[in-house]
Amino acid sequence: MKKREIENMEIVKNVIDLLENARKKVVTTVNQTMVLTYFEIGRMIVEEEQKGENRAEYGKKILKILSKKLTEKYKKGFSLTNLKQIRSFYLVYSEKGQTVSDQFKLSWSHYVKLSRISNPDERKFYEIEAVKNNWSLRELERQFDSALYTRLSLSRNKDKVLELSQKGQIIEKPKDLIKDPYILEFIGLPEQSSYSESELEEKLINKLENFLLELGNGFTFVGRQKRISFDEQHFYIDLVFYNRLLKCFVLIDLKIGKLKHQDIGQMQMYVNYYDREMKLDDENKTIGIVLCQEKNQSLVEYTLPEDNERIFASTYKTVLPSKEEFIKILEEE
Repeated sequence: MKKREIENMEIVKNVIDLLENARKKVVTTVNQTMVLTYFEIGRMIVEEEQKGENRAEYGKKILKILSKKLTEKYKKGFSLTNLKQIRSFYLVYSEKGQTVSDQFKLSWSHYVKLSRISNPDERKFYEIEAVKNNWSLRELERQFDSALYTRLSLSRNKDKVLELSQKGQIIEKPKDLIKDPYILEFIGLPEQSSYSESELEEKLINKLENFLLELGNGFTFVGRQKRISFDEQHFYIDLVFYNRLLKCFVLIDLKIGKLKHQDIGQMQMYVNYYDREMKLDDENKTIGIVLCQEKNQSLVEYTLPEDNERIFASTYKTVLPSKEEFIKILEEE
C-alpha cells in the first residue's frame, strides 16, 4: 500500500472518531438539558399545588390541564403518567445532596427508574454506580433487579454500608470484589436443570459481557481452560480474568453441586502457580474464586487458613430470585 493511501485511511479514521465524539457530546448535552427541564417543570407543578386549599385535588386538576395543553402543542411526551413521573422526580431530587453532582449526568429514563427506589441510600448507590460505570438503562435495571446493593450491603458493617451510598462500590482489597451469591440469570439455564460444568462455562463465555457486568468493576477477560502442567499431569483453569483496579489475576473454577474441600485445595494450587509463574513483580497476588451451587461455610473456613484473603467460595443462582428470596439467601450465609 502506498504512503498516500495509508495517510488517507488514517484521516478517514480520525474524522470518524471526531464525529462520533461530537455526537456523543450532543446526546449528553441534550439528555442533561431534558433532565434539568423536567426538574424545573416538576418544581413548577409542586409549587403551584401549594396554592390550592385542597392540594391533592388541585394537584390532579393541574396535571390534567397541563397534560391536555402540552399534548395539543407538542403531541407526545406529556401524558398524565409522564407528568406524574416528572413531579415524582422533582420531589425525590429536590433535597440538597440527592444528586451525584450539581448536574444530572444520566438520561431521563435512568432517573425515572431511580425515582422509583424508595430507599434514599440505595438510590444514591445505584446513581453513583450508573454514572461511574456508564451503565445503560438496561444494565441499571439488571443490577437493581439482581439486588446488587442488598448483596453488597449485607456483607458489610454499618459504616461500610453508609460508604456505599456516598461513594458507590470501592475496590481496595480482594474481598471487595466478591459477591455471594453471583446471579447468572442471563445464561438461560433453569435452576434445577441438569447441565455439566463445561456447558455452564460455554454459556458464560457466550454471555461474556453480561458476566463481566456481574463480576463488577475492573475485570478483563484473559482466557478459558488455561493449562497448568506438572511433568505429565495437566490441569485446566476454567476462566482467567485480570482486575485492573487490584492489578492481579482472578481465577474462577466452576462447580456443579455442593462444594468439596478438594475444590478449594485445587484452587489453592492454581493460585500458587499463578503467583510463582505468571505474576509480574509489580502485580499483586492472585485471587481465586470457586463458584458452586451449594456450600458449607464451615467447611470453607476450616479448609482455608484463618488469615486467608485470596481464595473465596461463592454460590451462584441461574434464576433471578425475588428480593425477599435474596434477603433470605443472604441472611443464611
